[in-house]
Amino acid sequence: MSGRFITLEGGEGVGKSTNLALVVALIEARGHTVVTTREPGGTPLAEEIRELFLGVREETVHGLTELLLIFAARAQHLESVIRPALDAGSWVVCDRFTDATYAYQGGGRGLPMAQIEALESLVQGELRPDLTLYLDVAPVVGHARIGDREHDRLEREAADFHELVRSVYLDRARRFPRMRVVDASASLEAVQASIRSLMDEFLGAS
Repeated sequence: MSGRFITLEGGEGVGKSTNLALVVALIEARGHTVVTTREPGGTPLAEEIRELFLGVREETVHGLTELLLIFAARAQHLESVIRPALDAGSWVVCDRFTDATYAYQGGGRGLPMAQIEALESLVQGELRPDLTLYLDVAPVVGHARIGDREHDRLEREAADFHELVRSVYLDRARRFPRMRVVDASASLEAVQASIRSLMDEFLGAS
């Protein structure tokens, strides 16, 4: 029996790491084995690509370059980690996946969605997440949360970039029933209550 594939999505400062741990705990409490991973990254090679992708540099990194780097890392990640885990019956919980590519490269960078769709089909085939929890917060709030820590290349983008990212995420959440929106502007207790409710619903149907 194959496992289930769950992703967490959101912009900067939405609390994905904290809430990913909750999702994993809820799944494990039902007796499932869970593989936790992230994108870009998840394998040694894909983590090297992540460093290239997010590193701050003087040279302009063009949108198409970003897109190809992301899908190169994703191809490695899928073949080395995600597909084997699912085939073995494990559940996979991933911090960001292809919805982020549509949001950041399609929305933020303005790349044609058709380009992303073509690469999605090439690299993933029919594989899509079974459930995506989108943690939504206004970019100005998210950036205030990440504070003075060293920002990566995407975190340094202007406010309008992050507004475009958010708009694509919300549009996809309206279009795809697997995407469930969590109001991440609320207190941690309220956010996690929402996640518990959504996960109880999903686990009950699994």
